[in-house]
Amino acid sequence: MGVGRPAKPTALKELAGNPGKRALNAREPQPRTKRPKMPTHLTEAAQIEWRRVVRELSAMKLLTSADADALAMYCSTYDIWVKSSAELQKNGMIEYTEKGYPLMSPHITIINQCLRTMKQLLTEFGMTPASRSRIQVPEEKQVDEFDQFLSRRSSG
Repeated sequence: MGVGRPAKPTALKELAGNPGKRALNAREPQPRTKRPKMPTHLTEAAQIEWRRVVRELSAMKLLTSADADALAMYCSTYDIWVKSSAELQKNGMIEYTEKGYPLMSPHITIINQCLRTMKQLLTEFGMTPASRSRIQVPEEKQVDEFDQFLSRRSSG
């Protein structure tokens, strides 16, 4: 079986207006739409990022109870990225061997891998500009308070 583009969740396909016009999976499992519990193993920086991302995903109504592991992976990778970026700032891009030969800092490789992983996970959650541009959120009906008042008076 060939390696192709990873499957997009039905919820994201629906929000994007099903651009491929393929049949949607009507029997896709539906996890509870509630905030997942933050894992206890996350570092302080990862916990701060967890709270920020959970707040954003909840506001977009894209977070479910089943998203805890993917979100924890993102936050842990974010923490490594922050730490490696700080080390790169502190020590520079070039390090030297004991004999004085210059080497590229290993933090560059770590940062690049973290950025790839973070982008993949952010795309899964619809949190990059390109992935978000494909999502269409249904309009919420504007509630006219005067109409509400009139309907209550006529029914009461």
